[in-house]
Amino acid sequence: MTIPFIKYSKVLLSFSGLVTVAAFVLIFMWGLKPGIDFTGGSLLEISFSRNRPPAADVQKVFAEVDLKNVQVQNVGEDSIIIRTEFLSEEKHQEALKRLTQNFQTKENTVKEISFETIGSAVSKQLRTRAVWAIIFVNLGIILYIAYAFRKVSRPVASWKYGLLAIIAVVHDVFLVMGIFSVLGHGWGVEVDIAFVVALLTVLGFSVHDTIVVYDRIRENLLRRRNEDFAEVVNNGLNQTLMRSINTTVTTLFALIALYLFGGASIHYFALALLIGFASGAYSSIFIAAPLLVLAEKWQRRAVV
Repeated sequence: MTIPFIKYSKVLLSFSGLVTVAAFVLIFMWGLKPGIDFTGGSLLEISFSRNRPPAADVQKVFAEVDLKNVQVQNVGEDSIIIRTEFLSEEKHQEALKRLTQNFQTKENTVKEISFETIGSAVSKQLRTRAVWAIIFVNLGIILYIAYAFRKVSRPVASWKYGLLAIIAVVHDVFLVMGIFSVLGHGWGVEVDIAFVVALLTVLGFSVHDTIVVYDRIRENLLRRRNEDFAEVVNNGLNQTLMRSINTTVTTLFALIALYLFGGASIHYFALALLIGFASGAYSSIFIAAPLLVLAEKWQRRAVV
């Protein structure tokens, strides 16, 4: 049985376009809530052996050492993460001392799990490098695909395969960013360097899946030069469909396990990968290939 993917390409592309626009609007309205990696500041993780105090009580303790706008987040059953402005070592030790004095008892031990500080100069450098990393990855993908598909420059130019793959990837990246924009606005979820790594991983996975589809289309084009281009693309999609489903499902199983049992530190990293990988499998089939057919139709109309 052959599934007529290309027959419904206008509906699929319209839906995907609406999703991308909606994600863009959310990002424009709310943005992404930057974490300590991008804003600078200090991050402490404190555990309590028995009774974890309310966030408001912890904030009062930090106010005593002249630190305001302190954010406190519960982690697991007995720990908290405290985010503050940049802390000198003197302030750090004073804050720890106050926490111990206020909350430690014989039954309840206060223990510092971790402490990290990032200055404003470093955070600005990280932001810049993150943007350039994404730009260079996209350029590299276009150049690589243009070279790999140089033998099938007709009816669609080889460099357009790379450009269309990037357009499909934009859908995946915007979807992840849009969802995290909602999470940041509604639940205070922050993005950090791990989020950028997740986006780059999604880029790689999505393009890899698209290249598998494009490669089968390339093989069919070399063997069936006289067939209708839309039919060749549709056959390529059907031939790679089960491979895409099997690869994605097995990967998602691993990511779901990582999301559920991986711990708080990689919770949202795993979530970004889950969303991105599922979207990447979708875009390879329902965006990248139909765009190829659309590009070929536009070329024919331009020639006529």
